[in-house]
Amino acid sequence: MLTVAVLALDGVIPFDLSTPIEVFNRTRLPDGRAAYRVRVCGLGGPVDSGAFHLTPPWGLDALADADTIIIPGCADPAAPVPPRVLGALRSAAAGGTRIASICAGAFVLAATGLLDGQRATTHWLVTKRLAEAYPEVEVDPDVLYVDNGQFLTSAGAAAGLDLCLHLIRRDHGSAVAADAARLSVMPLEREGGQAQFIVHDQPPTPRGSELEPVLKWMQDNADRALSLDDIAEQAGMSCRTLNRRFREQTGTTPLQWLLRARIRQAQYLLEATDHSIERIAGQAGFGSSTAFRDRFKKVVGTSPHAYRAAFQTPEARWGMLDDRVTTSR
Repeated sequence: MLTVAVLALDGVIPFDLSTPIEVFNRTRLPDGRAAYRVRVCGLGGPVDSGAFHLTPPWGLDALADADTIIIPGCADPAAPVPPRVLGALRSAAAGGTRIASICAGAFVLAATGLLDGQRATTHWLVTKRLAEAYPEVEVDPDVLYVDNGQFLTSAGAAAGLDLCLHLIRRDHGSAVAADAARLSVMPLEREGGQAQFIVHDQPPTPRGSELEPVLKWMQDNADRALSLDDIAEQAGMSCRTLNRRFREQTGTTPLQWLLRARIRQAQYLLEATDHSIERIAGQAGFGSSTAFRDRFKKVVGTSPHAYRAAFQTPEARWGMLDDRVTTSR
């Protein structure tokens, strides 16, 4: 039987904490024996999770005896990691213990220095913060999990389940992992390289700025084949001035801003209608369905078909929405 130690620190995210506890505790070998013993470890004393307090039964010394250590995310990824925790994780790693993080737990693992020079991921909302805080870590925001052998990291929420199932498959093979997946009502076939589903907000519109009218016009006309010259003419500026003002006020170029507006519109149509991919490509302002698929996958990280399968509303799936949905949200 293998031992999994789950590290509970102040601010631990309850979902991240419970995921490995449930998945590994319920995993059974073909003969019915438990595949893992799970130990929740901490610094000693109560741990504040926000929603409740818990007192881990084991201390940091239990990390040294574990085959695998799981580091759940904490509500504040930037919170300083206690030196005793860093020392215990480094000592366990030196002894060959496998260490994996879930969601923002990557910040704790990165603080040890064990991820330096390695690829890692975390929840897409904080990938930029992780990269800025730990420039020696190669942060990949577009995957569910990364397996470097001894050190593994995963994205947020359900990606923690994917990581746990992956570890079970490494330890005991696909049959045991498939049984664990069935108990978790999760597909085993999702791979670590599958993109995180990132829902992009509407492009920012600086209120009261000189660009506000042209930004609204671009959003209202995103289904048209707009060129930089068209946008500059509408704004009453030269292309050079327009590009400069966009950089200053939106942090991007006019055409990149327009692309984001089109992608967000396409996301809405995929979620809220049963329109064909070809029709949505036209409604969102893409010249062809091929160009739409390529651009969508590059920005969102998955195909329009996969995005729809994940996020389409039941009403749209059953064809119950009014077919008069237009290109304005």
